[in-house]
This record gives sequence, C-alpha cells and structure tokens, in this order.
Amino acid sequence: MIIADRCRDAADASTAELSALAPCGRARRGDFDLTLPLTHGGTATVRLRYEIVGPENAPVLLAAGGISAGRHVIASSGFPEAGWWQSQAGSFRLPDFRLLSIDWIGADGLVDRPIDPADQAEAIARLLDYRGIDSIAGFIGASYGAMVGMHFAARYPERCCALLAISAAASAHPFASACRALQRQALTLGEAHGDPKSGVALARALAILTYRTRQEFAERFAEAPSVQGDRLRVPAEDYLDFQGARHCERMCAVAYRRLSESIDLHRIDPAGIGVPLTLVAVDQDGLVPGEDIRSLADQVAGSSFHLIHSRYGHDAFLKEDAEVGAIIATFLNSLELSK
Repeated sequence: MIIADRCRDAADASTAELSALAPCGRARRGDFDLTLPLTHGGTATVRLRYEIVGPENAPVLLAAGGISAGRHVIASSGFPEAGWWQSQAGSFRLPDFRLLSIDWIGADGLVDRPIDPADQAEAIARLLDYRGIDSIAGFIGASYGAMVGMHFAARYPERCCALLAISAAASAHPFASACRALQRQALTLGEAHGDPKSGVALARALAILTYRTRQEFAERFAEAPSVQGDRLRVPAEDYLDFQGARHCERMCAVAYRRLSESIDLHRIDPAGIGVPLTLVAVDQDGLVPGEDIRSLADQVAGSSFHLIHSRYGHDAFLKEDAEVGAIIATFLNSLELSK
C-alpha cells in the first residue's frame, strides 16, 4: 500500500553543463512509503527512495551495488555529484536507456529486523508499479545488488528481460559469513561501550580486508611497521582507519547490521532464475570464490560466465573500469538483439 509520495525534478542546466556530463536527460528523485511483508520479520512500513535518470520513454536499466551503494549511481545535470559507479557513466548508454536505482531498505536504520534480499526485490517490484513501469530491459547488479537481482529475476521473470550479476553466487560462502559475523560483533561491542560509531568504523575496517587482496596490500603497504610511543603501528592502519571513519559517518550500526545479515540470508535456487543470465567472477575475490559463481553458471541453462583477473578482489567492479565496461556493453548489446 502506497501511503505518500515526495519527489522533485532535477533543475535545468546550461548546454555547457550538460555537455560535461552524460547526455542523460532529466533526472528525478523521489520516495514513497509502502507496507512490505518481510520474509523473516513480519510486516513493516518502509520508505523507498529512488533516482531515475534519462528520457521518460526509454527502456529501463536497474543498477544496484553493494550494501553501501545507494540510489545515486552517476552524476547528472540536476544531481552533479559523482555517483557510486561514476566510472561506468558512459557504459549505461544514456539516453538510449534510462537508469533506475534505489536506496536499500534498511539503509536509513529504521528497519531493525532481518531483511532478506528477496524483500529488496519485492520493494523494487512495488517501485515499478508506482512508476508505471511494466518491465525493465535489464538488471545490472554487483555484490549485494547481484543477489537482489537474482531474487527479482526469480520472482518476476516477466518483468526482467535479462540479468547481469557481478561477484555473487547462489549463496554466501561460509568463510565470508564468518567474517561478517565478526564485523557484527564489532558493532555490538561499540554499542555496549556507548560508542556505536566506533563499532561501525571497526566493522568497516575489517570488511575492507575482505574486499581487497593480499597482493594489493603487499604492493601498497610494504614498508616496515614503526614503533610510535609505546605501541607498534603497521603501514595499512592509516588507510583502514580512514575507511572506517568515513563509513561510520554515512551508515549507522543498525543499518550495517541488518544489511550485513541480509547478505548471509541470501539463498537462491538456480532453477528459479528464468531470464538470460550473465555472471561475472573475480579470480582473487576473497568473499565470493570464482568457482562458486561458475557452479551457478553451470546450473542455469544458457547463462554466460566471465572471469576477471584483478588485484582488487571483490572491489574489482569498482576498479576495473575498462573490463567491466566491456562486459556491460556486451550485455546491453544482447538486450538490443533480443528486442
């Protein structure tokens, strides 16, 4: 049930400003409240925030990233700040398509109960209803967004023409789940000491170690540890402290916990994915082993599989711009061929 709507059109921009950004047309942000039956937590009234960029009648692409990614994917004339996937701004081929994305349910910290990736998929379906969109031309998801994309494709195959899923398998790997469990314990420790932000900062620093690789750390932080006062400090600590301090200012402990749990709740039956599927793995991904993604590809008839070699591990979708862009281009070309 839709309760209310608040949205605004992007302000007009000069020709010079438009030429400096992707030729994407109008950008629109909005939010609305809806009552959503959660898979594990009863019924909740949640607010769904979205952004859509591009010509009103163009086919829709839905882009979704990790648990810290939000509705602002790329810059536009109306919202010119860089988006979380700004490096791929040219890959989405606006204005041939329009780009839709959301802030994850729970990212505002107002849903303090388990959130399944399937709940996010249901919210996306409600958003399509609200915006009068029958189906999307393609779902492009990375990390958590790829998990949500699988659930959307399984629940609503008639509303999703194809899925590009980067760095996600049919379920979370037990080692990755164990790492996230320790991150959630860091959140609890911070809360117990009356300093939830410090818990988020520590959890994020621990997470960074799983997002990146041993190779990158060996290349970036090869200096010897130093004794500072009465304690030892290793070269990577400044970087990890910075990442933690930045993250605790934009995500609260409740949001971090519930979205982290949501990753570990992910389970999908490969037989249920009934749309054309493109899967992408990263050879050095410490969170989602490439063999798990390849196994998923083997179980979905007609799927395609790509393996990226990257020192950036799980974060390769944010760092390997050219290779990821080429895969997106191939995916979009396949959508054209299927029309």
